[in-house]
Amino acid sequence: MAFARAEAAWEATERLKSAAADVTLPPMAAIVSEAQQRRLSRNIMIAAAVSVLLFIVAAIVTVRTFSGVDRYETGIGEIRDIALDDGSSLHLNSDSEAEVRFTANGRKVRIIRGEASFDVAHDTRRPFDVEARSAVIRAVGTAFNVRMRPSLVELTVTNGAVTVRSGDHVGQRVSAGSGAVIQPRSIALTKLGPRLINQRTAWREQMVELDGETIEQATDEFNRYRTAPILIGDNRVSALRIGGRFRITDSREFLSALQMSLPVRAVAGEDGSVMLLYRDEGPVAPDSGSVE
Repeated sequence: MAFARAEAAWEATERLKSAAADVTLPPMAAIVSEAQQRRLSRNIMIAAAVSVLLFIVAAIVTVRTFSGVDRYETGIGEIRDIALDDGSSLHLNSDSEAEVRFTANGRKVRIIRGEASFDVAHDTRRPFDVEARSAVIRAVGTAFNVRMRPSLVELTVTNGAVTVRSGDHVGQRVSAGSGAVIQPRSIALTKLGPRLINQRTAWREQMVELDGETIEQATDEFNRYRTAPILIGDNRVSALRIGGRFRITDSREFLSALQMSLPVRAVAGEDGSVMLLYRDEGPVAPDSGSVE
């Protein structure tokens, strides 16, 4: 009798197991109402949008905080004057580029190419550093010009004083009326007269000032402002010398002066370039130049 009851209990247990296995729960979508699903989806989308927005804002703030770089550049023949946030002025010559980064602790400018002139606002708490290749020029309140030549950096100080260092060289002081020729392993200080200073900074008045430079040197200066170059087609022309003050926006004055005063003939090319040739006969008359 006891065995029969135990067997009946066992069979009941097995039936319960089988019944439980046949029970399936409804999907979550059936448990959660449609209205609840819409609210949940909307909340998820809002949270995602807020997260993306916060990420973008944080990225902008981070970039501005840790880089804060403003980039300025000029095209060929363009001269640009830029007023900086601290009251200083940056002047860029033709085909030049510079980056400016100001922080609470300092002011930094990096010249990438070309030539720049600075009028620095006085601020003893924030030094003004200009980087040009290996050179670092520091000023507090002064005016100076920096030109990047192919193998050196040329510094001209027109007001106040700066300190300049290059590589491991100890900083040297350069005062107004002086300059420096800066290379990675050397800093050569030079005393400049007013005439040479005016010549180096004449571009601020959109002028090229020549004082006995060779034709090769003179054409290099004018080519900084021309999209089509002046070329020398005869070696005898290269060493000839010329002086004068000419507008950078109109090299015709320079070419006319060449032909009037020197045995040079200027031949215009179809692309706007000009070829300088040696002329064996005397100078041309003022109204008969090859190039207008």
